[in-house]
Amino acid sequence: MSDRPLDQLRDVKLEMPFTDSTPGSVLISMGKTKVLCTASVSPEVPRWMRDSDRGWVTAEYAMLPGSSPERVRRDHVSGGRAKEISRLIGRSLRAVVDLKAMPEVMAMVDCDVIQADGGTRTAAITGAWIALHYAVADAMANGRLAKSPIIDEVAAISVGIIDGSPMLDLDYVKDVEAEVDMNVVMSGRGLLVEVQGTAERAPFSRDELDELLDLAAVGIGELHELQRRAVAP
Repeated sequence: MSDRPLDQLRDVKLEMPFTDSTPGSVLISMGKTKVLCTASVSPEVPRWMRDSDRGWVTAEYAMLPGSSPERVRRDHVSGGRAKEISRLIGRSLRAVVDLKAMPEVMAMVDCDVIQADGGTRTAAITGAWIALHYAVADAMANGRLAKSPIIDEVAAISVGIIDGSPMLDLDYVKDVEAEVDMNVVMSGRGLLVEVQGTAERAPFSRDELDELLDLAAVGIGELHELQRRAVAP
């Protein structure tokens, strides 16, 4: 059993660049959860965006077959849950990107869970922003982008209520025990991008919601600082 304080993040480790084949890559580890995030920029946009003088940022998320004790079947890799989380990551990134500053250009981010122990979607968002930053820097160096369209950081964390007490950054065991489970996405300016909260047992109060959001803000602030260090020149 972990004796980690309720308001403390799991150990966070960032390894980058993690691959040589993509301009932006990072392996983000939060406790035992490990997600490989890779990003690239291409001179094309979805058909429905052509001639709009805007770019696009999209993401794909998957749990690889060996990422959990029970093997994830490959037909689940692109299933409904994966699509929902892919859309969440894409929305989170677009919230801090000026699409007008990347006309007719698309950034693609892939987030592959290689080991899952809770908080995979939130780790993916945090790592995706770092991978995107490096892919954008490569595109600028190659003349594909005139300037960076990234206008802020974005990171995410899970919070929950365990035995009546709020807890930050739930691993799998705590997530199963949680009376309330919530994922929070915030920008570097402290603005909310998305909040996904569920009462697993009894309903929770507005005061408890505010307490969870405050706790998430503290944890995300720490992640933003790690992001800034990771992309510092």
